[in-house]
Amino acid sequence: MATTRPAFRAPGLDWVLMLAVLGLVTLGSLLVWSATTHREDLTGGDPTAYLKKQIVNVLIGLVLMVVVLATDHRWVRIVAPLVYVASLAGLALVLAMGSTINGSRSWLELGGMSIQPSEFAKLAVVIGMALWVAERADVRRGRPGGAHADVTGMLLIAGLPAALIMLQPDLGTMLVLSATVFGVLAVSGAPRRWLALLAAGGVTAAAAAVAGGFLKQYQVDRFLAFTDPDLDPRGAGYNVEQARIAVGNGGLFGQGLFDGSQTRAGFVPEQHTDFVFTVAGEELGLLGAGVLIALLGVVIWRALRISAQTDDLFGRLAAAGIACWFGFQAFQNVGMCLGIMPVTGVPLPFVSYGGSSMFAGMLAIGLLQNIHLRSTATVPSRYTMPERVLVRG
Repeated sequence: MATTRPAFRAPGLDWVLMLAVLGLVTLGSLLVWSATTHREDLTGGDPTAYLKKQIVNVLIGLVLMVVVLATDHRWVRIVAPLVYVASLAGLALVLAMGSTINGSRSWLELGGMSIQPSEFAKLAVVIGMALWVAERADVRRGRPGGAHADVTGMLLIAGLPAALIMLQPDLGTMLVLSATVFGVLAVSGAPRRWLALLAAGGVTAAAAAVAGGFLKQYQVDRFLAFTDPDLDPRGAGYNVEQARIAVGNGGLFGQGLFDGSQTRAGFVPEQHTDFVFTVAGEELGLLGAGVLIALLGVVIWRALRISAQTDDLFGRLAAAGIACWFGFQAFQNVGMCLGIMPVTGVPLPFVSYGGSSMFAGMLAIGLLQNIHLRSTATVPSRYTMPERVLVRG
C-alpha cells in the first residue's frame, strides 16, 4: 500500500556546527579551570570556582540557543527590532550607571551578576541591518534603485550603538563591530566604490581620534606597545610579552593541562578571559592550539555555508554577519596573544570565561540553526525570497 509523504519534513540541525561549538565550550571550560585553579586571589580557596561558573554560563547559553532555534522564523523577524532597541537601552544604562573595569565603563551589575551589553549589541546590529535590507527589498520588489537609502539605513543602524560603545570607551568591541558591519555591507551587494570610501573614512576617523585625544592614554599606550613591545615591558607591553612567552613555552605538544609554568605562576594578566588562548598554547602546544583554531574555523565555515544556502535575504545577511563577527573577533583575540594585533580586550568566542560573551554567542548559534532549519525545509516559508534581491547601485 502506497504511503503519502508529508508536505513538510522537519530538517535536521547542522550537527557539524553544533559539535564544533560543543567542542569549543568544553575545551574553553578546561582552559578556564586551568587558568584559575592555582589562583587563590581569584577563587577564594575553591579551585573549581570559575569552572562551576563557566559551566553555568554554558548551560544558560544552551537554553538561549534552543529558544532561538525553536522560535518560528516569522517571530525572529518580528522580535528583531525589539532586540535592537533593548541593546541600545543597555548601552545607555552602562553610561548612566555602569561599572568601570580595566579602564572601560562597559558593565552593568544586576543582582550580583555582571552584564556587558556591548556583547549583545554585536548580534543586535547584525540582525538590525539584515532586517532593514530584507524589508526594503520586500517594499521595492520589482522596482530598481534604492541603494543609497539601503546603505544609509544600515550605517545609521550600526552607528547608534557604535557611538555609545565609543563613549565607554570599548575600542576592542568597536573594532569587531566595524569589521562586522563592513562584512554585512559587502554581502548585501553595496557598490565596491562605497565600500572603499567607507574603509578610507574609517581609517581617517581612527587617525583623527588618536590625533584629537579621544582615546584614553592606556589605549594609546597599548598601540605603542604593539608597534614596539620593548618600549614599556613592565607597563603597556607587559601583557604582550608575557603572552608570547607563555605560547612559546608550549612547543609542539605543550607542557600538559594544569602544568603550564607561566599559567601556574599567574604571570599573564586576564588569562581566563582575554588571554585564554595563551593557556592553550602553553599547556596543549601547537597541536592543541591548532585544534582550537580549527574548531573556530569550522564554526565560521558553517555560518558562511548557511548564508550561501538560504534564499531568505534576512537569513543570508544575518548568517554572513555572524560569520564576520566570529571571524574577526577570533583573529583579534588570537592575534593579540601572538603579538600580531594590539591588545584591545575582546574575548575568544565560546572559549573565554564570561557570561555576556557566551550568551551572545549562543544566541547567534541559535539564529544560525534557525536559518538552517528554514532553508532546508521542503516547503518554503512565505518569507523565503524567490530571488536574491540585494542592494544595487
